[in-house]
Amino acid sequence: MNAKKNDNLFGRHVREVKFDEFNLETERFSLEHLLDSEENLALIEKFSAPNNAMGLENYLKYSAFDDEKRNYGRTYLVKDKSTGEIVCYFSLRTGLITMQVSDSPERFETIPAIELSNFAVDTRYRERHAIAKKIGFLMFNYFIMPLVRELAKYVGVNALYIYALPNERLIGHYKTMGFSRLSPEDEMFVQKHVKPEYDEGCIFMYQTV
Repeated sequence: MNAKKNDNLFGRHVREVKFDEFNLETERFSLEHLLDSEENLALIEKFSAPNNAMGLENYLKYSAFDDEKRNYGRTYLVKDKSTGEIVCYFSLRTGLITMQVSDSPERFETIPAIELSNFAVDTRYRERHAIAKKIGFLMFNYFIMPLVRELAKYVGVNALYIYALPNERLIGHYKTMGFSRLSPEDEMFVQKHVKPEYDEGCIFMYQTV
């Protein structure tokens, strides 16, 4: 089939979608895809996560590139435009939420969603800059949610979800970002069907897009 001849097959011109028209930045911060610059290879080596979240640091340094190559996830860096430092990073990937629709464990419906599989603020950046006191909350609202909502224009997405470490302070922090927990019964059902092995012990939380 000749693509040029069939551009008007349905009586209208096919419009090329240019995703690079979507640009997220503030006066101080900018968003980059991990693979946008070779400079990022050196920058991520300096990234430091809290002691109780070394898995997040290790993911960025040792696993993010492999997931990019396999199309398992996309990792983004938020940078301070004045210093070039990494402020935080986050990873997104497609997923689903399973919800039981009857008393039968064999029957359930799936809800299209995006998983925020990684999200961490650089501890050294937080220590060096007074503005970083609530930086996680700001990064989530200025960069993560706008990007998720943009993706939802092109693919069906009903919710954003995370698997949070079982820390009450952290869970409370995610609640201030708009995340909620399911009922114990629904939470158990979700974790039984779609919870990854590497998130064992973590708490499922979600919010609608």
